[in-house]
Amino acid sequence: MMDKEILLVEDNPDDVELTRIAFREAKVANNLVVVNDGAEALDYLFARGAYAGRNADDLPSIVLLDLNLPKVDGREVLQAIRASEKTRSLPVVVLTTSTEPFDVEASYALGVNSYIQKPVDFERFVWAVQQVGLYWLVLNHPRETGA
Repeated sequence: MMDKEILLVEDNPDDVELTRIAFREAKVANNLVVVNDGAEALDYLFARGAYAGRNADDLPSIVLLDLNLPKVDGREVLQAIRASEKTRSLPVVVLTTSTEPFDVEASYALGVNSYIQKPVDFERFVWAVQQVGLYWLVLNHPRETGA
């Protein structure tokens, strides 16, 4: 069985590249699908727009979500994910530079599974990505979705 994809919703190309490197260093083999804004993330997840040909039942194993995104912000993406029966139990980890208590509280209120501040230091970032990979992709037993 092929490992499921990881959906990275990130508009900063430097952060995308750092995440790719961090996953490589952490030996996380899952394919990293990158979308650059909230609208594209929702199109991908719900198989519409540019992703209309994608199988909507083939959800990623986890969504890594930045909060401050163009078009549709991360909070709205999270709200849409939790509002749909199809994606409600999809693990979502906010990966953002914000440490604002409001952002943390709002994210948990909207149903995020985990909130991680992006470390500025690369070694800490690799460590954080390893922990995300280990927990969500290896240890966690996701809820089975009805076929």
